[in-house]
Amino acid sequence: MIPIFRTLRKLFNVDAADYMLSICGNDALRELSSPGKSGSFFYLTNDDRYMIKTIKKAEVKVLLRMLPAYYNHVRSSENTLVTKFLWSSLREINRAESEEGNVRFVIMGNLFCSEFSIHRRFDLKGSSHGRMTSKPESEIDPTTTLKDLDLNYIFRLQKSWFPRVLQERIMDYSLLIGLHFREASSRESLTPPRTSGVRYPPGIRTPTGVQTPSGLRTPTGLHSPTGMGDETDSGAPRLSRVDFDKLFLDPTRGASIKLGINMPARVEKTVRRRDGEAQLIGEPTGVLYEVVLFFGIIDILQDYDISKKLEHAYKSMQYDPTSISAVDPKQYSKRFRDFIFRVFAEDA
Repeated sequence: MIPIFRTLRKLFNVDAADYMLSICGNDALRELSSPGKSGSFFYLTNDDRYMIKTIKKAEVKVLLRMLPAYYNHVRSSENTLVTKFLWSSLREINRAESEEGNVRFVIMGNLFCSEFSIHRRFDLKGSSHGRMTSKPESEIDPTTTLKDLDLNYIFRLQKSWFPRVLQERIMDYSLLIGLHFREASSRESLTPPRTSGVRYPPGIRTPTGVQTPSGLRTPTGLHSPTGMGDETDSGAPRLSRVDFDKLFLDPTRGASIKLGINMPARVEKTVRRRDGEAQLIGEPTGVLYEVVLFFGIIDILQDYDISKKLEHAYKSMQYDPTSISAVDPKQYSKRFRDFIFRVFAEDA
């Protein structure tokens, strides 16, 4: 199996030396909190490029079964939105002196590895039952993974990108979306709307307080203009709007803007009715924000096995069968695609 993953890394333009340094270097991996109910552990390399996820034996079987088709898909789809699998143990690795048994894991590309800070992230399935974060609004920060009923935006893509999203063979299971708001501050709510109709959201709460979403991870070799005093609350330099536009419009950046990666877009604020009914997508308000957009398909190793069938049967007796996540794969695929077509729109 190793040669297949080596070829996949080449198809994903992963440099072998850099990859080994990221995974096996002296810097320790960072453990992340699991955003889902799978019980998996997630680890991030120190340079943010790669993510390691522990998986179950059943998921290993799914990966083995789908690997030939996955390989052919990657070869034929240069800008695939599917998770980039770079390596997997594909066998059980004994963990010494551990009661947790054997460890199986995959190494994946990190969708959110970018010089842009991710201010909002969503894990979307196109279902409504249980699809809302349990955190109160005051505790939501950029590390919080929000769900379908938390989504309050429609994503408006440039005309050249919109058809390509619709043409992608988007399948199970989740669409992971990250938003970087191009410019905002905690004082923007007092600023009149621009004549273009684009406004910016108020300050976004981070784990350390309210921080302006215009803060960027400054790319190597770039610094904030001297004397501007334009810094985030943490003291890290950020780019001014002028420098941001220069960076983003730099023709050499064209190669780094791909489907689902570093995409300039606008999002339109939506609001849901307060009639007690779970409304999957709210009504557009006409309020627009400029963003950099990241998205991809994740969690594709879950099989519709007997446990999922039992879950579907049990929950269907209590809730609307169309609202729950565990449904027949064909029904899931259709519902998910219909949902994608509603949350993505062509920017006028």
